[in-house]
Amino acid sequence: MSRFLALTIGLLAAVALPAIPAHAGTPDGTLSLRTASVKAGDPLELSYSTSRPDPKNWIGLYADPGNGPVDQKYVGPSLKWVYIPSGSGTATLPTDGLEPGDYLTYALAKDGYEWLAAPAKVKIASSEPLHFVTRAFTLRNARAKSPYTATVKGTVRGEASFRKTDGPAWVRVGQDGTVTGTPPASASAKTATFTVEARNQAGESATATVGVRVRPPGGPLVPELTTMSWNLWHGGSQVKGGREKQLKFLLDRDVDVVGMQETSSTSAKELAEALGWDYYQAGADLGIVSRYPIVSRGPLPSESGLAGINAKIRLDDRHEVAVWNVHLGYTPYGPYDACFGKWSVERLMAREAESKRTRQIQEIMSAMSGDLAEASRTPVLLTGDFNAPSHLDWTAETRKCGYGSVSWPTSVAPEQSGMKDSYRVAHPDPVAAPGTTWSPIYTTFTGGYDHDGHKGEPEPQDRIDFVHYKGDLKVKSSDAVVEGTPAPIPNHRDNAWTSDHAAVLTTFAVR
Repeated sequence: MSRFLALTIGLLAAVALPAIPAHAGTPDGTLSLRTASVKAGDPLELSYSTSRPDPKNWIGLYADPGNGPVDQKYVGPSLKWVYIPSGSGTATLPTDGLEPGDYLTYALAKDGYEWLAAPAKVKIASSEPLHFVTRAFTLRNARAKSPYTATVKGTVRGEASFRKTDGPAWVRVGQDGTVTGTPPASASAKTATFTVEARNQAGESATATVGVRVRPPGGPLVPELTTMSWNLWHGGSQVKGGREKQLKFLLDRDVDVVGMQETSSTSAKELAEALGWDYYQAGADLGIVSRYPIVSRGPLPSESGLAGINAKIRLDDRHEVAVWNVHLGYTPYGPYDACFGKWSVERLMAREAESKRTRQIQEIMSAMSGDLAEASRTPVLLTGDFNAPSHLDWTAETRKCGYGSVSWPTSVAPEQSGMKDSYRVAHPDPVAAPGTTWSPIYTTFTGGYDHDGHKGEPEPQDRIDFVHYKGDLKVKSSDAVVEGTPAPIPNHRDNAWTSDHAAVLTTFAVR
């Protein structure tokens, strides 16, 4: 949830660092690593020099590509950091909790983002035994009598070669993890199940049970579509082993399409590539990933001015779905004003406008008008972190913080455009099913946002993440979901759940 960047200072101090000065100097120092590759958990040892020593000079570690200050400007928080006050010396960065992959280190000036030296690359290798992220999972659907392809390569942590050890004759598994074949007519309306073995050069091996649902010729390839809105919380970097836990969650929940927020520039791309899916990585914040092909992509927020992105996904040769994904302004936050300030509804609405959420949702709905007009032919989804509650939850029956009905604009606007809130379709009673998504781990208000006097009080819990829809879809189920029982801040690092939001998971029948 973006409004809590300021609250994670103790976790990622780089978030609080100021912007680069207007006139950046030329990077004339040096930065190097003792070794270009280390195992996860082992420290990075660096040497540096600069002609501009300062007590607040620092080294930051970023994913490559990721949040690094490529243009000497803040993009997102560093993963690890350390001060380097001298003109030259050595520094150490820990790598505990980091995913295997490519990273960049930057030497930066005075608590800012001006380069002191050219960045240095490093690779972090897995220190764990070879294993699949989950022992049983399902790939994208196949159609009988039509060629099929998918991959299992990214479901293994570590370099490996693959082979099929049992299963239907039509399924082939290449050494690179590619799954191919043409299901016969006799496989229609069945799930093909096979076992895949992964083996590395050290002789380690692991197996997983893999399923492929085979649909009959001529019928819809995806009669059920499982969709999700998921705020990743700085890409999942706040929890140990976040990327592997994210992959496991997507596979275990058998998800088809995800609208993501807080991707930290890389998460949509990295998750999709590991799964063999399609993706739209739209800048530092937003992303869409899909098991099925993305055939068009809307402009980046920086190009359109919108707080959202859109894509069209082809489910088969006759069925598509339009997906819009948004991340609305985070402050001021309405439930704080209501629950702590006890302000009038008129003042709450004025603050919604001040937050820019009201204008943002109006602009989004206007931009969606073309897709919404065609929703009877091509269904439309609107996923996102709206950073605001729903008028369907703040009612005379719920009496949230003592209020009766409150017409929060960000939920009223989609409804007025003919969209439905999938969670409230599945759970019409907000008293019996509140569907809270903010927050499974923030249980105590930490202050700020004009309400410092309420620091230490219970955090207002609310539903601020949504999957809205319009078109020929039928809600089969919808839930606010987490993995396990997340421990609250600051004891969250070992959580199985990688976010500070609950996700919204909705399964539709595609009619």
